[in-house]
Amino acid sequence: MSIKHKIILKYIKDLSVEIPDAESLLVARERISQYKLNLDIKSKPLKNKMIEVFTKLTYTDKEESKKKAHFEMVYSTVVQIEEENPKKDQMEKFILCDLQIDSYPKIQEAFIQILKQSGFDKIKMTGKIDFLKLYQQKKS
Repeated sequence: MSIKHKIILKYIKDLSVEIPDAESLLVARERISQYKLNLDIKSKPLKNKMIEVFTKLTYTDKEESKKKAHFEMVYSTVVQIEEENPKKDQMEKFILCDLQIDSYPKIQEAFIQILKQSGFDKIKMTGKIDFLKLYQQKKS
């Protein structure tokens, strides 16, 4: 069961697109299928029963090369918790799983649009992230 909450704000907190030069863009376009997406989720308590959840996406080529691009976006979601004294494990599941299941499609859509506007107009990210499975793996 998810925690009762209200989303107050959603915004791109930080954005980095690094394409050193035109040659790097051409090489990155050829290798884009080799790029890997990393996801990191952190949170910070705020006043008045609010928390800020940071969903960080990093998309980069793991191969060592000077001719590559690097993309990073931190998406912030500010949430007000409407329940009295939720348990720590409930909050953890809410932040890492429930909130991500609701928010991630829009976060991914924003990230893809940034990639397209950065010269990768044919970019496609396939596959879905199973946040429940990731949460359960982290817990065990």
